[in-house]
Amino acid sequence: MTSYLFPKHYDLVTPDGVIESIAYEDQKAASVVVKIQGISPAFVGYDLPSELLFFNFRSVLGQLGLNTSTDEIVFDRRSSSAHIRATIQALGPLAKEMLPFLEVGAYIGKIFAADERRIVRNPDYLARMFGRSDRKGRPLLSLGGEQGGGQLVLERVEGHMVAFLALREGCLAYEKSIHGFLPTLGKALKLKKGLRDLLNLHQVWQEGASRIVTNDGILLVSSLPLHIRTVFAKVVDSLLPPGFHHTSSNVLQPDTQASGDIYELYGNASTELFDIPLEFYTLEPHREHVFFEDRDQLQLNLEDPKAIFEAFETAPSPQNHRAAVFIVKGTQMLELKNTDWIVRDPKRQPFPGISHGTRQSLMAERYIEQQPSYPFLKAIEEGLITSQGVLFTRYFPSPILKRMLLSYHVQNCMKGIYFQIPSQSNGLYFSQEDRSMLLDLVVFGIPIYWADQTSHQVLQYVQRPEKASGMFVPLKRVETFLRATFFGIYGSNLIEGNFEEELRSLLGGVLEMRSEMNHPLLQINTPLAFVTGGGPGAMEVGNRMAKELQILSCANIVDFNPRGDSVVNEQKLNPYVEAKMTYRLDHLIERQAEFYLDFPIFVMGGIGTDFEFALEEVRHKVGSRPFGPILLFGEPNYWREKITSRFQSNRIHGTIRGSEWVSNSFFCVKNAKEGLRVYRDFFSGKLSLGKGGPIYEDGFVVMKYTETT
Repeated sequence: MTSYLFPKHYDLVTPDGVIESIAYEDQKAASVVVKIQGISPAFVGYDLPSELLFFNFRSVLGQLGLNTSTDEIVFDRRSSSAHIRATIQALGPLAKEMLPFLEVGAYIGKIFAADERRIVRNPDYLARMFGRSDRKGRPLLSLGGEQGGGQLVLERVEGHMVAFLALREGCLAYEKSIHGFLPTLGKALKLKKGLRDLLNLHQVWQEGASRIVTNDGILLVSSLPLHIRTVFAKVVDSLLPPGFHHTSSNVLQPDTQASGDIYELYGNASTELFDIPLEFYTLEPHREHVFFEDRDQLQLNLEDPKAIFEAFETAPSPQNHRAAVFIVKGTQMLELKNTDWIVRDPKRQPFPGISHGTRQSLMAERYIEQQPSYPFLKAIEEGLITSQGVLFTRYFPSPILKRMLLSYHVQNCMKGIYFQIPSQSNGLYFSQEDRSMLLDLVVFGIPIYWADQTSHQVLQYVQRPEKASGMFVPLKRVETFLRATFFGIYGSNLIEGNFEEELRSLLGGVLEMRSEMNHPLLQINTPLAFVTGGGPGAMEVGNRMAKELQILSCANIVDFNPRGDSVVNEQKLNPYVEAKMTYRLDHLIERQAEFYLDFPIFVMGGIGTDFEFALEEVRHKVGSRPFGPILLFGEPNYWREKITSRFQSNRIHGTIRGSEWVSNSFFCVKNAKEGLRVYRDFFSGKLSLGKGGPIYEDGFVVMKYTETT
């Protein structure tokens, strides 16, 4: 389980520690043993040298003049605990008065891990947070107001970024009532509650008072209210003027809201203090509130297919189990380990149905929780993951997760989904529910990418403009796909036929024709796409010709694995497909409906071709596609045998009364020249198609090309 899914604490701090024993040395000092329990397994301090670990005293005690020095920190990883031996010093009369009220059971501070790898080195890291807010509308970083930051000076000092906070003119002092509050404060420390607001009731601001520290007490100064949600801040003692030291209450946490404005200093100096230097430490990448557009390295990595495939190679075994990881940072992607992935093997039992509504809901919820993506989506919903990123998942997410994927916070945080295999149970083939979710994800602005092991390319799911379907397209061809006019071929998977050269001439002629035309579907800059079923035979010829001519080669591929006594040959996929969509056999009709060809071409074929012809005929009849010529490639007698008797029978019996005109949309052509004549006439507006056009007895038009036509 990765660190960002531990909800209780950030990985640079522990929970508050409680006094386990205390021994008073004199009025000014006490030795304590502090025990901290429930330390997150993700706490980075476990592996840091002791000089980078600091016991951060509670600020409510620091403001009274108490300070600590740490003698020893001992961790026990197995029990998720630590023991700290420290000395508490009283700086000034008020601190000496408070010291006896510290008792066993009081929560007095936590360990902060000053991990040098997490120091903010570039001022831009913080500067870009100004003016941005978290999901609750709270500013990510501001000083002196909702979006203020003009008095926060950011500079690079010794290789890292330091902010200098200007101080207000004056300092804080205590009213007499503070003395009666100290016993209550001592008891309240055992409750693990925030107490700074109560302490503030006994403080008074002395406008214009000198900000000089003396060795007989504590100096309390104030800056404008500081809001930080994206980093830890730590006072840089070495950058304070000579004679000034900050107490061990020197770390501001990321939940600081308008309370990071009081600083406690001690020492002896003859000059005034004008500002407080702070250095910053980043949170876990998932909690940084970082926007995807700010992750330059991550975006570069995601543009590199090699980096994407290498990231998937880190997914743990077994390969048949689902695995997922949420990535928000470029270095995280490059340094992925198998332990970063969540692996699950969800077992889906048949749902009992709507008649058992309660059981149905319970079983569905349990199945959702078994998905490896669930912990990440849940963490986003609950605000544990605040940075935008991408989800890598071995299998395309189950449609049962749609509700979570499209929820407001997830949709805002999820900037891409990358997967390797469409289906755990059906391999390369998407279900109808999968395709429906693909369209929904596109509508909600979540890009989907297939790290396709067959083509060794990264494909993006792209919806056809104004069509309820799409394909996975190579990244460099997305714009082509969106602007393309679609041609396609229907024909036998058994017979390649002798039309290869004619098809090459036909498609090449259309490419040349673009410079002459000014039609919505064909102009000088119109790209072409060519769609087949992706199988062997005529389909392979079509995809090969398209690729040779640099036309986008596409396929709608259906799972034709033999079932029972069925005889199929279509299952063999041809190697010339660039863009594709896959379908399960039980949704064959949807697959055929989603060809959406602007210009279909039929060649010799069997039952499947007959079925596809009927679909195109129906599309014309009901007007579900724009009128355009459909080519029947081959000898007229072959197409008469297939089409004419049926067309005439329907005419005789009156079953196509008023629709006989569909015959004027089909053109039998024997060669590329005749086909190009049809296209030229169409793009020039010379073809008479549709209801107002002629009726042809054969059920189609027979084209005859001559040199004079």
